[in-house]
Formats: sequence, structure tokens, C-alpha cells
Amino acid sequence: MPASHRWPRTLWLVRHGQSAGNVARDEAHAQGHARIALEHRDVDMPLSRLGEEQARALGHWFADGHEGQRPEVILSSPYLRAVQSAELFREAGGCSADLRICLDERLREKEFGILDGLTSAGIRELQPEQAHFRQVLGKFYHRPPGGESWVDVVFRLRALMDTVSLHYAGKRVMIVAHQVVVLCMRYVLENLSEAEILEIDALGDVANCSITQYNLEPADDHLTLQRYNVTAPLKREGTATTRAPDSIVAARG
Repeated sequence: MPASHRWPRTLWLVRHGQSAGNVARDEAHAQGHARIALEHRDVDMPLSRLGEEQARALGHWFADGHEGQRPEVILSSPYLRAVQSAELFREAGGCSADLRICLDERLREKEFGILDGLTSAGIRELQPEQAHFRQVLGKFYHRPPGGESWVDVVFRLRALMDTVSLHYAGKRVMIVAHQVVVLCMRYVLENLSEAEILEIDALGDVANCSITQYNLEPADDHLTLQRYNVTAPLKREGTATTRAPDSIVAARG
């Protein structure tokens, strides 16, 4: 691919496998608790056993040639669940065994500040003022104290894509990160509006270890969406598909 092209040849966006935090969140909501019982910092939240199986299934899918070619570059959130997903993907043959996984803090989970660890009911009960602000401003612009809005995530992803353009033009790149990162990447790459990305979000959660793919259109040097939220690799191996929000994503709203 000519060096004059600005973007990767192929860009895959992958959400991490199911985490222990996803499981804890589901249990807290099912029992009507205000707080989610979390044993780790969010950055240290590991994959569940199912999450490990999901990451391996994704690796096997690429190893068996279903994507045509394997990634030449893997960028990962530094959060443990994303790093483990990338490592298990590599171990399963999804990329070269000696491919270095590059951690980039700009791919980290959206920070929730004082809403960390709260369920939807917990936010209404313990942080009613923030629940009101979120309802008025909407999730795209609402920034809880100590946390981030979706717009804040967009800012860092725009900077990330400048780095991708500078170093990985013409390459096959995989990004392993989080649900909000996948959605905000769509916002950036497709030049979407607030209403458009929230409409996509309202259709349902990004599945764990799902594939969202962009291909380069050489004629206009533009990345074009090919597939979104595809779970075929998991279904092929009979691995359960999960779509739970991350542990501190309290409400879809």
C-alpha cells in the first residue's frame, strides 16, 4: 500500500472479553443493590473464565484465516481485562507469536468518578443530583465529578488516531479496548452526530470480543465501516456471547 495513504489498511475494534466486573454488575442489578461488589480497582479487573474463552475464540478465528489476514499491530487499553484479551488472542494464534502488544492510556475505559461502582438504582439513591444532571445533559456531555464525559473520551481518541496515522498507515491494526471506546471511535471515524451515536448505543451493548471493522478506501483515503459488533468467532466455537456493560457503566440512558 502506497506510503501516501494516511490510515491503516484494515482497522479492527474489539471490546475485551467478559470481565469479573461484568459478572458482579449483573449480580448487583439482579439483586437490586446500590453498589457493585468489586474486588479490584477498575484498571485491575480481570477477565472471567468465560471472558478468557471468548478471547481465545477470537484468536482461533483469525488463526484459521476467516479474516483473510492477521493484524500486524495490536494497540490495547492498559486495563487488565483488555491486556489479557489481547494476550490470549495472540496465544491462540490470532497474530504472530512475537507481536508486541502496545499499551496506550488513551484507550482506557471511560472514567466514572464518583459514580464508580454504583448501579442505576445506586446513582438515583446516593447521587440524585448527578442523576438529574445526567438526565438533563445526556450521557454524551455529562461529566460526573472526577470522571469523564463521552466528549472527553472523543478528545483522547482523536489524538490516538493522529498517532495511528503517523505510525501505522497502510498496516492492519487491531485495537482492544472498551465499549465506550468502540462507540466513540465510531463517532470519530464516521463523523457522526451526538444523536446518531446515541441511537446506535440505544440498539444494544457492544458484545464482548465482538469485531467492528473498517477498511481503507484508497480512492479517497477514507476508512469505511464494514461490520459492527460481529460475534461470529464466538458462535463458531460455541462460546457464549455476553453484552453486559462494564461494571461501572450504570445506565444506558
